[in-house]
Amino acid sequence: MSLILPEGFPAIQRLRAEGIQVECAADAAFRQPRPVRIAVLNLMPIKEDTETDIVRVFSDSPYTIDLQWMKVESHVSKHASPEHMAAFYRPFSAMAGEHFDGFIVTGAPLEQMEFEQVTYWDELRRIFDWAHSHVATTLYICWAAQAGLYHFHGIRKYAVGAKIFGIFPHRMLHPECPIFRNVDEVFMVPHSRHTTLRREDILACPELTLLSESDVPGVHLVMAGDGREFFVTGHSEYAVGTLDAEYRRDVSKGLPISLPEHYYRNDNPDEGPLLSWRSHGQCIYANWLKHYVVARNQF
Repeated sequence: MSLILPEGFPAIQRLRAEGIQVECAADAAFRQPRPVRIAVLNLMPIKEDTETDIVRVFSDSPYTIDLQWMKVESHVSKHASPEHMAAFYRPFSAMAGEHFDGFIVTGAPLEQMEFEQVTYWDELRRIFDWAHSHVATTLYICWAAQAGLYHFHGIRKYAVGAKIFGIFPHRMLHPECPIFRNVDEVFMVPHSRHTTLRREDILACPELTLLSESDVPGVHLVMAGDGREFFVTGHSEYAVGTLDAEYRRDVSKGLPISLPEHYYRNDNPDEGPLLSWRSHGQCIYANWLKHYVVARNQF
């Protein structure tokens, strides 16, 4: 189908350079009564990388998708140009009166701070509450998953000794859940974080269902209710070179960093990364779109 993206949106050319044909709404007539409207609150500092990752996972969707990009007003991004933010993002206050079919909240490099220390925490809490009443289903990613679980259910995050960094095998605890339709029994997911959740905290909360986990990263995918919210601690949307760039950045700064696990061929950075998670990740995003976003709205 097609994606509704603004004219000149950087992700379009980036993905076409990867050999992924992004069919924009301007290039094709709609073939469904109305587009699926998904808002994305992008909290990551390098906006264009995250935009490309999100567009990539929806690029082969059979639906026409209207992606709307949201920003918080109580924080100014230091890594994105004012021109980019003005051209492609709207503040929460301008979108608060609207209803969306789905909502995605990305991670942010804030995990070692207490939530209340985040400068835009109060605004973020208002956005979370708005999403609960204005959106059929929300996908919270990485730090946003921890923030959402803390806000809605009082679930704490815990620091880990060594950074959880690499590609790890995961197992489904509820393979019957539609979010796992056509996903293999064991599937790989990228992780990059200094904090974790405890499974006993999730299991003790009757409103939550622990859907998948891994031996090293631990809790992976948590569902609230019947799919109103999904909290995912990994990054199935990551591009193949994301962890490589992060590793080389930390090495160049002299920071303590280990090789990302199960990532480089023969554990050798010079041989490059092995892409082992994309098909599973796109399948999970496609299932969220089909079984939770589209199925709960009228098209």
